[in-house]
Amino acid sequence: MSATITKPRLRPERPAWEEEPGRVAKAVKVVVLAAVILAVLGPLYTIVLTSLSSQATITRAGGLVLIPGELTFSAYQQILSGGVVTRAVLVSVGVTATGTLLSMVVSVLCAYGLSRPGSFAHTPILFTLLVTMFFSAGIIPAYLLVSGLGLINTYWSLILPSCISVFNIIILRGFFMGIDRGILESARIDGASEWRTLTQIVLPMSKAVTAVIALFYGVGYWNAFFNAVLYINDSAMNPLQVVLRSYVLQGVTVPGQINVGDGAAASPALQMAVIVLAMIPILMVYPFVQKHFTKGVMIGAVKG
Repeated sequence: MSATITKPRLRPERPAWEEEPGRVAKAVKVVVLAAVILAVLGPLYTIVLTSLSSQATITRAGGLVLIPGELTFSAYQQILSGGVVTRAVLVSVGVTATGTLLSMVVSVLCAYGLSRPGSFAHTPILFTLLVTMFFSAGIIPAYLLVSGLGLINTYWSLILPSCISVFNIIILRGFFMGIDRGILESARIDGASEWRTLTQIVLPMSKAVTAVIALFYGVGYWNAFFNAVLYINDSAMNPLQVVLRSYVLQGVTVPGQINVGDGAAASPALQMAVIVLAMIPILMVYPFVQKHFTKGVMIGAVKG
């Protein structure tokens, strides 16, 4: 009777980054993550707390407030009662919504056309777009162009000069090129037009990347202020970021605030309140897009 010899099962080897981290590695990760969270939430906590603090609390703290004291919403009431910030918020919301929609329409159409083999002037158009990523005419030619088009002191001057991002188009094009060609050919055999293929097949399959690109455009429009500084002469048309820059950096007095003297800076509570108002829309939108963020960017980058 012969005995059977069984070989011991060897543990399959895994890459080093897939190994279970040890206690030291876990402790280092916890410390690093805690430091990152503190670096992000610390300034945000200070800004919000200062905006809600009374002048006496701010004076005792010597500026920015770290320990809660007397809380009040007077800074927000003062800002919103003046009408300047409220109007600026409406301008920013309108410009952001209109600009994001227009940018997404143009970018998706351009990216889809460039992703289809044999499209009209495919190579020259793509080469022209890529050149603009590295070379630009400059501020003066851009101003002369906007002025020549009659867009000075119009809301279109806040949208059209920054309507297209070649980087975003390249990301969309890379994703569209990665879609299985058999699906598109099946749609064409069934008689679907290019427009129907785009709207009913390609876009539903591209929710992640389109959500991320829309977030990129929306944040860009919301945070933009340089176009308004260049092209807007009427202060009533200024977006929120220009008002924020005036209150926080230039020390412009908020309407309704007591003047201490010419050029007196706005109080820290008012400055921080304007900053909080500027952050709220992005903080409200980001959680709905965050689940698509990593997936959309990675898919578009890898398949491109």
